Amino acid sequence: MKVVGFAGFSGSGKTTLVESLIPALKLRGLRVSVVKHAHHNFDIDYPGKDTYRHRQAGAFEVVVASDMRLALIREFERPSQLTVHHLIAELYEGVDWVLVEGFKESNLLKIEVWRPEAAKPALYSEDDFIVAVATNSAASLPVATMRPVLDLDDADAVAQWLVDNGDRFDYDPERYS
Repeated sequence: MKVVGFAGFSGSGKTTLVESLIPALKLRGLRVSVVKHAHHNFDIDYPGKDTYRHRQAGAFEVVVASDMRLALIREFERPSQLTVHHLIAELYEGVDWVLVEGFKESNLLKIEVWRPEAAKPALYSEDDFIVAVATNSAASLPVATMRPVLDLDDADAVAQWLVDNGDRFDYDPERYS
């Protein structure tokens, strides 16, 4: 599989870009998975559902599946700091691309998503793992860069850049252990 991260501050457009890249890559015949970092509690389950009742009863894991979908819910006994590599290891290995949103501190190769109107600093000048910058205003970049500058508003061009440079993003879990 190939893995690429998308880094940037909240409001920079990471989710919108990832959301647009999924169909652009699928149109190229590629299977895409997403790993998303959450900074807060979240739930995909709710009171009254059988899976919720199983978790409330104390199950460590609940897997629910149909002929079209599978979900795994794992409850940790205490707060756990999972790395992006732990989460990638949970994915189906037959996927072509994994798009990682968040985990900006990770050692994955990443595309920085930067917008001047977000009024946040750019990360690329301090992070050697950022291999390209996606922006809606290349002329406004705060520091000159030799990295490719991609059009944030052209997901098809970003997808093509990823495919054209795919060998750079081959994921080898041994490299990160």
